[in-house]
Amino acid sequence: MRRHLVLAALPWLAACAANADRYPSLAVRDVERQEGRFEPVASTPLDVPEVAIPAGGSLPDRLAALDAAAEAAHRQFLASVQTATRRANAAAGAAVGSDAWASAQVALADLDSARSATAIALADLDTLMVANAVQAQDLSAIEAVRQEVLAKVAEEDAVLARLRAQLR
Repeated sequence: MRRHLVLAALPWLAACAANADRYPSLAVRDVERQEGRFEPVASTPLDVPEVAIPAGGSLPDRLAALDAAAEAAHRQFLASVQTATRRANAAAGAAVGSDAWASAQVALADLDSARSATAIALADLDTLMVANAVQAQDLSAIEAVRQEVLAKVAEEDAVLARLRAQLR
């Protein structure tokens, strides 16, 4: 039985040998042999510069001021939502460039401005967070205020998206 298997395999082996000049050898090349030693390169420690934080008092004072600014902008946004909703409802299905459409666009621009003021407070919080992270400071107080402001921005984005969808 073994003899028959060997005889059956001979044509295959012959076919491989016949094409030896067409294909590269699979033998290990000199360049593939592992030799020598690899020494680590000496490195210099990174000098991380301080991130400049605009002056404005202690961290708790800055956080309170940014939270208050975001809250004021959010209240302004919410105060404008009713007018913008009424104008967007009136402009639903109206032609682009019509008076109703233009009035709705102005109301949405007012909402965008209020949203931008909230987003500015968020950007300032992000700057504080990066500056404190680089200096390996505790970020929990910043993150708590940041999450509140982020929720306000998300709510404002949802309102704007809903009103814009009405005008399409």
